[in-house]
Amino acid sequence: MKIGFHTDAFNSAYFSFEKCLEWAQKNGVHFIECGLIDGVSWIHGLGYQPHVALYEDPVLLAAKMKGYGLAFSQVDAAYPLSGKDGPIRGVPYVLKAIPWAHLVGCKNVDTTDGMHAPEGLTDAAAMDLMRGEYEQILHVAEAHGIGINIEPHGYFTTRPDIMERMLAFVDSPYLGLNMDTGNTFIAGQDPVAFLKRFLKRVRHVHVKDVSESLAAAQLGHQTGIAVSQCAIGDGVNAGNIRRCLELLRDGGYTGTLSMECEGQGGPMIERSLAWMRKTLAELKIPAE
Repeated sequence: MKIGFHTDAFNSAYFSFEKCLEWAQKNGVHFIECGLIDGVSWIHGLGYQPHVALYEDPVLLAAKMKGYGLAFSQVDAAYPLSGKDGPIRGVPYVLKAIPWAHLVGCKNVDTTDGMHAPEGLTDAAAMDLMRGEYEQILHVAEAHGIGINIEPHGYFTTRPDIMERMLAFVDSPYLGLNMDTGNTFIAGQDPVAFLKRFLKRVRHVHVKDVSESLAAAQLGHQTGIAVSQCAIGDGVNAGNIRRCLELLRDGGYTGTLSMECEGQGGPMIERSLAWMRKTLAELKIPAE
């Protein structure tokens, strides 16, 4: 398996994307995931945001990343697709992300739904809406050979029965699951059972622990965690993460394990990295 990280670990540290590349090179990490920005943001332009704008040339960026010994495991275009603005904001965003990902050499684009029931839509209407959106998205993704992953992060996607229906929206090998150990846990699901149900559909994994205090306050009341304020291995979800790694190993998964946690400019995510490497070694999982 490949160890990577999401650059949102450095949101609060106000890193630039290139500073994230430097951190990865220094720590021997070779796979990276970032959010995509569709437009111009002053904080990004000033170098205080660790994500990438779609106006940045993907071929030139790929060459820069190669110089650092890095490649993208996934790019994050997860604007909620379940609400009324999904077709006018979410779909164009994902459709722009697909050819950009192709040119940068990235094989995965992350998508999701909204945290809450969509205002003004019944659940059935929202599901019909998302079915049409994913049909449109997969038509383009298949042409580019890009995987579209659905992340459990919202009102619909953290419920296994509904996730099963969503993964059947389009009969395509390019539609898969971005498993998230933290979001499934905080939503009140069993991450191990969730992963076991969809193991054959997993194309990318977010590894995220949950602090004891957050679990005590929000377990079953949230559908996702923006950035976990807890190093991987230090929280109440660590045992579940270990069992998920065993499942992935036994299922033949060889993709990326993308760490998601508050980085604190380095110390916290470095503890996460050490725990990941130690645990993978204990489980006899070869790691890149």
